[in-house]
Amino acid sequence: MLQPSKDKYGLTGYPQLGLWTSTLGLFAGLTTIVLYGVAGPEFKESLGLSGAMLGVLISSPHLSKAILRVPFGAWVDEVGGKKPFLILLGCSILGLAGITGMLYLYYPNEFDESLFPLFLLFGVLGGAGGATFSVGVPKTSYWFPKEKQGHALGIYAGLGNIGPGVLNYVIPLLIGAIGLAAAYLSWLVFLIAASVIFAIFAVDSYYFQLVKKDVNHENAKSIAKDLGQDVFPSGGTWISLKHSASNYRTWILVFLYTISFGGGFTALTAWFPTYWTLFHGMGLMSAGLIAAVFTIYGSLIRIPGGKWSDKFGGENVAILSFVTMAFGALVLTITSDAYVSFFGMIVIGTGMGIANAAIFELVPKYIPDAVGGASGWIGGVGGAGTLLIIPILGAFVDIYGQIGYARGFIVIAILSVLCAIIAYALKLNTQKKNDRGTFSP
Repeated sequence: MLQPSKDKYGLTGYPQLGLWTSTLGLFAGLTTIVLYGVAGPEFKESLGLSGAMLGVLISSPHLSKAILRVPFGAWVDEVGGKKPFLILLGCSILGLAGITGMLYLYYPNEFDESLFPLFLLFGVLGGAGGATFSVGVPKTSYWFPKEKQGHALGIYAGLGNIGPGVLNYVIPLLIGAIGLAAAYLSWLVFLIAASVIFAIFAVDSYYFQLVKKDVNHENAKSIAKDLGQDVFPSGGTWISLKHSASNYRTWILVFLYTISFGGGFTALTAWFPTYWTLFHGMGLMSAGLIAAVFTIYGSLIRIPGGKWSDKFGGENVAILSFVTMAFGALVLTITSDAYVSFFGMIVIGTGMGIANAAIFELVPKYIPDAVGGASGWIGGVGGAGTLLIIPILGAFVDIYGQIGYARGFIVIAILSVLCAIIAYALKLNTQKKNDRGTFSP
């Protein structure tokens, strides 16, 4: 029954294809958040940067990531996800090409601090791929029914987010084997190839395909609903942004995401290679491997985290996750031992990964008719946390010296406790409204 309807309207694709192409796009695009993190110590030494300046360079890709996530996430509610994905991936290709060209032209003999502004510029441009996260959330969400949102988004974010971890491990290996410039060239080739594959196979959900065929909103919604689509946009880009912005729960989720992911997971993904190299004295390849463990593990645990959120409720899972984050951050704050630090890293990665799954399980629940807009605000404003956290971590080093690499984690510990309290308050408020029978998104 379903297939004839698809054929009748010339529709293509299916939920699993929508999920896996979005995951591929995120995997490739999100690698750009570690444009400089993978080789942070090399850039610090060659460019003669202070700890704070290194933090600014490492965080530069996160500027465009944060700014672009808001409009591009909301734009999905108007045009679907494929077009925004391709524009963002194209910007990242240009930025990474600029960095690669700079390395071939100037590294190592002509490297100095005068090149810092250009590297910042290309870092900002290249970081556009990080904005694919808020595009892929609604693109994936619109393919699946509400009861499968946590599971689908857990797979999307879990597998997609391992991209930076893989690069944290692979790029140092390539640097050792073929040199810094050639390693970045290899990264560029991969990004182009992944973008081409996405362009060929990615497809938007049935509603957007119908709208592009000039079927009006209500008819498109009715047809897509018969085909299994369960979540729909309420309007265009600005309507989605305005509607989601007027819902106070959006801003609660923004803050929780800021600490767990924007200022937490992505910040540490970019910071850990430098932390393990300059604080624990490890080689670049060993530090990259350990940082990759954090990123891949913290990403993959989002998959069961999404299932647990569907089963036990996003609020409950979030509370426990933020408590776990606080404990891991405290361990990292007080220890200089590499083995204990590794344990603390795994603990904080566990909390961050599961917290992210819980937060996005709540998006379709609290803002069901503006998922794209809400995802844009959450991913964009929340993603800006990296712009603050990494320079703060670098500043702790400037102030306290070597031990500052450890002491900086106290900031994350304090913010994690605050998030646990906020998540608990959100749970109580939701329970009260449910008890009165007045809860509405």
